[in-house]
Amino acid sequence: MITSHVLDTTRGRPAAGIPVTLDFEVSPHEWKQLGKDITDADGRARNLTSAGVDLAKGVYRLTFDVESYQQGFYPHVILVFHVDAPNEHYHVPLLLSKFGYTTYRGS
Repeated sequence: MITSHVLDTTRGRPAAGIPVTLDFEVSPHEWKQLGKDITDADGRARNLTSAGVDLAKGVYRLTFDVESYQQGFYPHVILVFHVDAPNEHYHVPLLLSKFGYTTYRGS
């Protein structure tokens, strides 16, 4: 399972209403969309994969449509990461401000 959580560090609150897509790299420069969600009132994207869908080892990409939430320096944030243990839960938080962002593997 892959989930995310977006926190607006400028406002000190969750960032609700951000569209998020999840893609899997099937070959270099070719991606397959696996799911999409919109961050809820708590800033969480919990439904990026369908129930019962198993992850595979490989490279995944989360794309956040930040521009739909706020005008800033980064209209989109794209996070690319490895899944090495498909049975684990991968939680990828995004800390967002108007002129910067940071991310990490959460729990």
